[in-house]
Amino acid sequence: MPTRSDASANTRPAVRLGAAYYREYQPYERLEADLDLMARTGLTLIRVGESVWSTWEPEDGVFDLDWLRPVLDGAHERGIAVLLGTPTYAVPPWLQRKHPELAVRLRSGRRVPWGARQEADFTSPVFRRHAERVVRRVVGRYAGHPAVAGYQVDNEPGLHLMHNPEVFAGFVARLKECYGSVDVLNERWGLTYWSHRIGSWEELWPPEGNTTPSYDLAWRRYQADLTTEFIAWQAGLVRELARPGQYVTTCVAYTRPAVDDVSLNGALDVASANVYYATQDELALPDAGRRHDGGWFGQGVWQLYQAADRARGSRQAPFHVTETGATTIGGAHQNHPPYAGQLRQAAWALVARGAREVAYWHWHTLHFGHETYWGGLLGHSLRPGRILAEAARIARELAAADGALDGLVPDADVTLLRSVESDWAFQHQPPLAFTGTYEPDPRSYTRITGAFYKGFFDAGRQVDVLSVPQLPGTAEELARERPVLVAPALYATGDTTLALLDGYARAGGHLMLTFRSGYADEEARARAEVAPGPLRAAAGVHYAEYSSLREPVPVRAAGPGGTTRRTGFRLPPGARATAWADGLVPAGAEPLAWYEHPHFGRWPAATTHRYGAGRVTYVGTLPDSAFAAALAEFTGPGVRQRWRDLPESVTVTSARNGAGERLWFVHNWSWEPVRAVAPEAVTDVLAGDTAQGVEEIRLGAWDVRVLRSAGGPPAASPGRPGTAFDTAV
Repeated sequence: MPTRSDASANTRPAVRLGAAYYREYQPYERLEADLDLMARTGLTLIRVGESVWSTWEPEDGVFDLDWLRPVLDGAHERGIAVLLGTPTYAVPPWLQRKHPELAVRLRSGRRVPWGARQEADFTSPVFRRHAERVVRRVVGRYAGHPAVAGYQVDNEPGLHLMHNPEVFAGFVARLKECYGSVDVLNERWGLTYWSHRIGSWEELWPPEGNTTPSYDLAWRRYQADLTTEFIAWQAGLVRELARPGQYVTTCVAYTRPAVDDVSLNGALDVASANVYYATQDELALPDAGRRHDGGWFGQGVWQLYQAADRARGSRQAPFHVTETGATTIGGAHQNHPPYAGQLRQAAWALVARGAREVAYWHWHTLHFGHETYWGGLLGHSLRPGRILAEAARIARELAAADGALDGLVPDADVTLLRSVESDWAFQHQPPLAFTGTYEPDPRSYTRITGAFYKGFFDAGRQVDVLSVPQLPGTAEELARERPVLVAPALYATGDTTLALLDGYARAGGHLMLTFRSGYADEEARARAEVAPGPLRAAAGVHYAEYSSLREPVPVRAAGPGGTTRRTGFRLPPGARATAWADGLVPAGAEPLAWYEHPHFGRWPAATTHRYGAGRVTYVGTLPDSAFAAALAEFTGPGVRQRWRDLPESVTVTSARNGAGERLWFVHNWSWEPVRAVAPEAVTDVLAGDTAQGVEEIRLGAWDVRVLRSAGGPPAASPGRPGTAFDTAV
């Protein structure tokens, strides 16, 4: 049996590599063989126990807790840490039979039938009583076990918007607290419209019939708050029992409708994310097309990085990946195992952007159940193969690079400002239609933010993701820490936030705004002023009309030869505007690009305006990839510009470790071997830093290199570094 010394077992590596492990799902007993194989592979963490409430408590009040002990004992003997899950997201049959009233009610009024997971109203006192009992029994039994490094409370919370009567009653109570009187509510929500004015709180209609935007936004806020409160409540239970040094997290699926990831993670020690992505040719570069219809899984290299940057943004700190694909993900019809090398590429991409843990879902491919064809590190044969061998290589490389990765903080050239409330508002009233149709696209916010993220990614800029509640208190601090701030579709926003952004530009920041930014207030009411409202002076433009674009419209630079002379803005041939066009009228701003169209050609598609000590760039359309990349390049140089003549298939990101050393992560996302020239002498971290002073880098097909600056700690890191991280987690 492979074992590790007690010292190594208790030493937390810079990055853990792991997998979800379900002994209880194996078709026959093979615990020792599994753990031995994990140790030989180099896994340093397993997640256990989160999906089997009926195993922990097969009957009401009857507990079976000892089945997990051999897993924990065996893991500890081999130096493998354990993330222990609480099982509250998958209720047992006996509970739903005793209390059918716990079933979640949907917008239609239909109860969610039992037979999947997350079917129960977790706000119910009955549910809370049973959940607290099982959490206390499980955590209380194993908190003292030396293998347990931390706890995952629940799993992927926020799946449903719950319409249960008790939930609605709580919503009405929240409104009373927030607004005080129905007269205030009538005015703030505009309930004169369609005779919706109410004379008492009892007259408020339930949300399943609602059409009022302000009502919907308040309902979404409330639903997200319920999820946050549930996770915080459960984290509090666990902390009562946990021993010092153990951490608490949950696995967040960022597309869940009842989740505000910033508030949700506020009660936890570390943000943990699902990061699923399509493989094979979806990871090929160059990628001229823009795809952001992936939903719960990413499509394209840029969406892999976007998922990592968003996870880091949840707490403005490094994060854990508690689930990512080992091979095929999804249903039986989606069979796209990664090409050789792609698993390794993705792992290093996540590490480069701040992941302190990369854990696969899951160790072995299940032989039964809904996820039978969701591939694990082992296939149905349970024999080691190509995928496990690649995971073993990742583990060896992480071990070799451990010292270099300690305290790693990714660099950033630009900050993307997210607004979850604008996202919710756009789901209710989407500004965009599905391409070529008149049908509304409820993922409009994702499309808009994705277009700009991809533009910066294509231009070789590294991105920090910041949410509105995380903005600092002063404009000067914001400008000092984040010299370029992109605020796509900042729609449902209060005056205080917009005043901060105005001050940010005055203080020297470069603010990039887009269509719909500043258009509505915090109640999702259109502002009764000339757009873009409070940002009009800063933007140096205004507009009175706007149009959807059913087909893309070509755009040209404001100056000759594809260049705007005074600003230096360059626009490549073939760039296009899509989906939307604001009729921008410059009032001090300088046009960067114009529509080439007999009607829309009277207006610029993008402008820029010197404002105070800074600048405001306004984009009145949804730019295609070429246009978006040109706008990104206009904001200043990025990490890619420091490397000479990079092939189109190569990406470069940078970070600084705890010793102050610069690390470069260089990926080749293609079949063709390539060469790249580093901007400074570097050593190869994965080769033990043996190649001294190398500048020319060779990469094979689907390859990655991790390089360290050979000159020692740099005086300054490119871009804006993130924040330090509590090494306990």
